Amino acid sequence: MPTNIEQGQSAAFLGIDVGTSGIRAMVIDTSGHTLASSMQAMPAPEQPQPQYFEQQPAIWWQTLQKVLGQLTKQFDFKHIVSVSLDATSGTVLLTNPQGQPLTTGLMYNDQRAIQFVEKIKCVAPTDSPACSATSGLAKALWLLEQQKTETAYIAHQADWLAGQLTQQFLQTDSNNALKTGYDPANKQWPNWLSELGIQQAQLPQVTAAGTPLCLLDKNITQQFGFNKQVQFVSGTTDSTAALLATGANQIGDAVTSLGSTLVLKIISDKPVFSATEGIYSQPLGKHWLVGGASNTGGAVLRHYFSDAQMAELEAQLNPVKNTGLNYYPLLQTGERFPDNNPQQMPCLTPRPANDAIFFQAMLEGISKIEQRGYQKLQQCGAPSPKRLFSVGGGTVNKAWTTIRHQLLNIPMQKTLNNHAAFGAALLAKQGYDSQINN
Repeated sequence: MPTNIEQGQSAAFLGIDVGTSGIRAMVIDTSGHTLASSMQAMPAPEQPQPQYFEQQPAIWWQTLQKVLGQLTKQFDFKHIVSVSLDATSGTVLLTNPQGQPLTTGLMYNDQRAIQFVEKIKCVAPTDSPACSATSGLAKALWLLEQQKTETAYIAHQADWLAGQLTQQFLQTDSNNALKTGYDPANKQWPNWLSELGIQQAQLPQVTAAGTPLCLLDKNITQQFGFNKQVQFVSGTTDSTAALLATGANQIGDAVTSLGSTLVLKIISDKPVFSATEGIYSQPLGKHWLVGGASNTGGAVLRHYFSDAQMAELEAQLNPVKNTGLNYYPLLQTGERFPDNNPQQMPCLTPRPANDAIFFQAMLEGISKIEQRGYQKLQQCGAPSPKRLFSVGGGTVNKAWTTIRHQLLNIPMQKTLNNHAAFGAALLAKQGYDSQINN
């Protein structure tokens, strides 16, 4: 049952984001206003060999306890009614049935298990996210091959930390489960996993993100001063939480990430899967998140200019006058989306003598790829964008925003929040509200 709150005190919701470099926790109220926030950096993962990235799970838990301890100094936890947590996608470990780690955590960017990818491709659908070099499934297979002395269970980073808060292990959410082979369309772990030697009993139970699961463990409520009836709500991945934080929540809401690469996502009423087009889908509440990622983006810009140089050049740009240079900015041959073409060549010539024109032409090129990306998503069955939210370092460039707005002709919306922890807090609120409404 929903938690009772003292008279005159509105409900509060706690979101926790376990990111690539630290953990942030944020408390919001029923209106989505931030009441308190705390962040704690984590040590960098160990790298015993090239392409190996691992970390002791105890570090995650110790850091999370520090963050919550800091937050209690800002806010009285007895007013929190629900908690949710996101973590890095594809970070996995093995545990015993009691949730005790049997291995280190292999991080989201660990590529030691690449030899298992071909085995996965032999049995998995071609559009499965489990086929990537950094998939959770490939890492789980590597760990299972090393761990033969004890029955082991597969856990994602988010699952294990949720278990520390609830003492309920062997459960996950549909977003974190994707890279481990979960079939979101049929809402089940597929039978082909058994061909890889993984038994259904070794896999966590899956619920949709935002589903109320259980109460927090009584030792946790005592340690941090939570209400005894506070609910834990099923979480998600860090990237999905970051999208939720923007305020995107309706069919046709699109989010462009202008980071090192260009990532497009749009909320759809149905999934779209097309490995040949570089398009993937994942559940988002009652809807689907359809997206694709291009190899163009900020990494190409930084190859030619520093951040300081780009800031200086911005004042010299004339975004309302097109340069006429049809660039396709890539660092090397090969593109994933909007055309999945390994032979796609970079095009950054002719290079004008004026650096400002060269810079603007690259921004125009990336913007045209964004335009084609949303057109491709629509051609494959996704809705047309109704509102556009933008995140990432490129959003600070006002000239680039003008170029994009002219090309895309989609109403641009200001993001609600730039922190994934805010998205996790919204999930906590969603879970609480679902109980109230039922």
